[in-house]
Amino acid sequence: MNASAIEVRCYSGAAIAPYLDDLARLRIEVFRDWPYLYDGDAAYEAQYLATYLRSWRSVAVLAFDGAQVVGASTGLPLADESDAFLAPFADSGLDPERVFYCGESVLLPAYRGRGLGHRFFDERHAHARALQGYHWTAFCAVERDAKDPRRPPFQRSNEDFWRKRGYQPRPELRASLPWREVGRGEAEHTLGFWLRPLERQR
Repeated sequence: MNASAIEVRCYSGAAIAPYLDDLARLRIEVFRDWPYLYDGDAAYEAQYLATYLRSWRSVAVLAFDGAQVVGASTGLPLADESDAFLAPFADSGLDPERVFYCGESVLLPAYRGRGLGHRFFDERHAHARALQGYHWTAFCAVERDAKDPRRPPFQRSNEDFWRKRGYQPRPELRASLPWREVGRGEAEHTLGFWLRPLERQR
């Protein structure tokens, strides 16, 4: 596989619609692994991804290998997100109107280690800057017990990568979100927010 053959394209709002099935497929496949252990289905995906269609300020960064979508990364203003993501900011002193939320980044294993993770962040940050008025970018990640027996041996955390991108954890900001876990059914999950000043360069 030639990394230079991977094409990255960005879509906003309703223009994301033709790629919803690709986004759902990638989310279900990639998030089935640790740490999300997500037992996904098309109905949940359709409901979740509809948020990006409703916001004209959203972005989906898609990686193509020929005609196949092999990776995707999403983002939208935090103010356009659901209440589950807005609630942690209610008493934080941070104005949600000034925060651009970076959603998931999902990439098939065969395409990792080729710089696409950085490209996904670069494109979302550029999109937020082009919209103007945003002081922060943020994302959240599921929090798991370090001793969880389901954790694969020698599993590497993404935290070093996130810190190199300028993100810092904000322990006071946590969201709660339910999803169906592989082998366990519906469960509530805690996700911790990471923030970065938008003006800061890599």
